[in-house]
Amino acid sequence: MNVQRSAAEPAAAAAVAVPEAAPALDTAGWKDPGPGKGAALVPIVLVVAGGLSVQFGSAVAALLMPKAGALGVVTLRLAAAALILLVVCRPKLRGHSRADWGTVVAFGVAMGGMNTLFYQALDRIPLGIAVTLEVLGPLALSVFASRRLVNVVWAGLALVGVVLLGGGGFDRLDPVGAAYALGAGAMWAAYIVFSARTGRRFPQADGLALAMVVAAVLSLPLGIWESGAKLTVPSTLALGAAVAVLSSVLPYTLELMALRRLPASTFAVMMSLEPAIAATAGFLILNQALSTTDALAIALVIGASMGAVRSQTGARKKKG
Repeated sequence: MNVQRSAAEPAAAAAVAVPEAAPALDTAGWKDPGPGKGAALVPIVLVVAGGLSVQFGSAVAALLMPKAGALGVVTLRLAAAALILLVVCRPKLRGHSRADWGTVVAFGVAMGGMNTLFYQALDRIPLGIAVTLEVLGPLALSVFASRRLVNVVWAGLALVGVVLLGGGGFDRLDPVGAAYALGAGAMWAAYIVFSARTGRRFPQADGLALAMVVAAVLSLPLGIWESGAKLTVPSTLALGAAVAVLSSVLPYTLELMALRRLPASTFAVMMSLEPAIAATAGFLILNQALSTTDALAIALVIGASMGAVRSQTGARKKKG
């Protein structure tokens, strides 16, 4: 596997990317289990574990918001993740062109914007619904990039799901929260584009670490403005570090391990299950029960995402 490849690149190519890309963390110590009974299930288990880690990390973040505020939680998460990645990756600062730095800065801006908007949404609407609205960004990117009529059908199916979530009007959901989630989806689409470019320009996880620093620096004034001294409370710092590990570092590693053995198309299909995982995490940790209509809406968006991935993968096979 090319060590410069991002965990989001195959998913982006197939229409659905991971919530946060990972240009190759060092997993040299991990040994491929090789052929054998149950070996085929290993990468699937890793992907599911990564998804659970991301979404349960978001649930923990929601619990932290009353103490540190939405912007404060974003700052803690990004700052802790940046420190961890800097220590682990030790990115080189020399030898990069202006275009390289421009790309990594754009990646960091997209990352920071995506997290900030998503956490603002999470502060206002249920986790499962927030992720469902957010995933429309990558889905829209897939539809525009593919230019295939069948993907318009999948986009229409997703739109039906969104209308059901709104219940005829987003007043039920909190229109501001829904708008934040949709904005996070738009930033997610931009994030996918710049993640792929960064992965091509920087070795291993250097680009990710540097972009995380950019995102943390941009979020710092907002977090201080909203939360101030609350960010220095030991228990708050500990929970912030836990969110960073659960939502960033751990899933990146697990997904990269999975991508060593899992086809990109299969990985992308599994990523489209994120809204369902998020809804489960919201129910178990935050007591956010979904109505039958909400569950149907989430299922429609998941189905649309899977359909877009399958149709795009099938088109590639025909060309090949």
